[in-house]
Amino acid sequence: GFSSVVIIVLGVANLLADGFSMAVSNYQSTKSQRQEVEQARRSEERQVEDIPEGEREEVRQIFAAKGFSGETLDKIVETITNDERLWVNTMLTEELGLELEGPDPLRAALATGTAFLMVGLLPLIPFLIPIFPVDTRFMASAVAAGFAFFAVGAAKGIVLNRPVVRSGVETFLTGGGAALLAFLVGSWLQAAFGFA
Repeated sequence: GFSSVVIIVLGVANLLADGFSMAVSNYQSTKSQRQEVEQARRSEERQVEDIPEGEREEVRQIFAAKGFSGETLDKIVETITNDERLWVNTMLTEELGLELEGPDPLRAALATGTAFLMVGLLPLIPFLIPIFPVDTRFMASAVAAGFAFFAVGAAKGIVLNRPVVRSGVETFLTGGGAALLAFLVGSWLQAAFGFA
């Protein structure tokens, strides 16, 4: 029931706020992962310095659990523990399960924010382009939103090497469910409080 101008203003404001929020969240998350790795690195460096024999034995146990033994295991342990950086990196990845190379927080934030804005703009297009008849804009917006959900899911499937259609449908159903919930709550509030 709102005019196109109101819908565009509310839509763009929501899009910018949510896009910024998503970008900042990704920035903080990525930065926290880097800080976790650096904190663990300092801890492992202290342990290698303070209790080298205990850390050497941990390397031995890690590679023995992978099936190495005898002279081969001795050579692996010697090679790793002769290079302190390799030693610490091995403990970080093998013992603690950390990723040493993560994405740059600023680039991750920019990518998230940009992608969010690009995809989130699709449902607003019917209200931005005057060729859409007024009575079909809402339905065109809903179809655009559904397409956006499916496209994001399909892209996720490609990146994660999963079935593309299944991934697209899963994201479509999840996003569509959230959109439907928002629509139903809005309709209920409108009826309950008599908003025009």
